[in-house]
Amino acid sequence: MTDSFTGIIERLERQKAAIDRALAALREVDSAAAAPKVESPATPASPTRKRRKFSTAARRKMALAQKSRWAKIKGEIEPPAPPKPQRRISPEGMKRIIAATKKRWRLQKAAAKAASAKKAAPKKAKAPSAKAVKKSAAAPSPLVAQAAG
Repeated sequence: MTDSFTGIIERLERQKAAIDRALAALREVDSAAAAPKVESPATPASPTRKRRKFSTAARRKMALAQKSRWAKIKGEIEPPAPPKPQRRISPEGMKRIIAATKKRWRLQKAAAKAASAKKAAPKKAKAPSAKAVKKSAAAPSPLVAQAAG
């Protein structure tokens, strides 16, 4: 019996030592976390922003400006030629486009109106079936029965 108690006591003392070691490690981690942090210069702390997107025209202007600066530095007299101006639609062309668009809208509205009128139209009454005609011929109408009576 004493052997079993000594074994239990030894096991509990080993567990206590393990718990003490774990507590000491946790205290080290906690004290390290509370200490002021020193960042290494290798990792910048600035957050990365999304790059700004420039339009094609803006990039073209920047490229031309850069080329002209280099031309001045190198002593070249003639800067590169500016790009061709964008083509524009003539007023007559715009009028044709506007007229075609309005015509398309009119046709679409008319088609939608016809479709809604078709859906909203009352349904025609069905012609009586052959069975219904035979039944009505066999049984006298209530008006005829009253006149006879």
